[in-house]
Amino acid sequence: MRADRLLSIMILLQNHEIMTTKELASKLEVSDRTILRDMDALSLAGVPVVADRGKTGGWRLMDHYRSYLSGLKLEDTKALFILPSDQMLKDLGVEIDGLDIRQKLLASLPGSSKSEARHYMEKIYMDTGTWKPSNDKNKALLMIQKALWEDAKLNIVYQKTNGTSSQRVVSPLGLVAKGSSWYLVAMNDEGDYRNFKVSRILEAEAAAELFTRPAQFDLAAYWKQSKLNFAESLPSLEVKVAAHASIIGRLTFTDRFVEKIDMETRAEDEMVSATLRFNTEQEAVEFVLGFGGAMRLVQPEYLIEKVVQQAKAVIAIYE
Repeated sequence: MRADRLLSIMILLQNHEIMTTKELASKLEVSDRTILRDMDALSLAGVPVVADRGKTGGWRLMDHYRSYLSGLKLEDTKALFILPSDQMLKDLGVEIDGLDIRQKLLASLPGSSKSEARHYMEKIYMDTGTWKPSNDKNKALLMIQKALWEDAKLNIVYQKTNGTSSQRVVSPLGLVAKGSSWYLVAMNDEGDYRNFKVSRILEAEAAAELFTRPAQFDLAAYWKQSKLNFAESLPSLEVKVAAHASIIGRLTFTDRFVEKIDMETRAEDEMVSATLRFNTEQEAVEFVLGFGGAMRLVQPEYLIEKVVQQAKAVIAIYE
């Protein structure tokens, strides 16, 4: 613990140039006397800490004593300050205690770059979570990591979208964080790659059997291609509707289904032409019905009858 505190003192002094005993004690949550003892320990260890007296005085490191990150441009160092969200780090079992890791990086920069990097750090924050708390339960994540680090096969019980589950033996190749969800990329016995949503892995246990990771496998490249393949495999249905101008904001809020909205075609009844894209006919019907009289299906014409039938079914429930 004391070694960590001594390192923290050095980092604080590098970042703040000069700090009083009380400021250091407050930052590190110890007594003033403890800080004074720590300063003696640093001096004995050869660290050139200097005490300046007076109103503007305090502890500082001698100017020549700096450890810089070498070989990195300012643009390179900026990327280091964009850390994953706190929740992702917690999911992985990584707890950042005491000083933020970015403070340690900041301490290693030369003075010319430090102010720009600090300015960048103060104004960029990454939050990959959703607005509402996620219901994803990633209880298998730590066991998956264990198997990953050991190149061990993994026994899992995986729940499908229809609620059924099955047992599988896979070779874990990597974890991918997408939004607030985790995915396991793994290889089956046939050598095919598969993606598993971690929140649907009900049980996981690292097996004693090890496997050889494919030498040419690139997790980032694989995931990018997997996303493209998935998007291309989705069915696509283009639907033309007339939507009331009052709901246009709701349509464009997420842009999930919107292909095009032609505001210039607004009619006397305030209806606006819009083109939407859905994966299935049922998805389109339910979406149109959800807006009641504020949206009318125009094309395809064969789908209008389905909208009418389901609207009648809703009315029948309440009659």
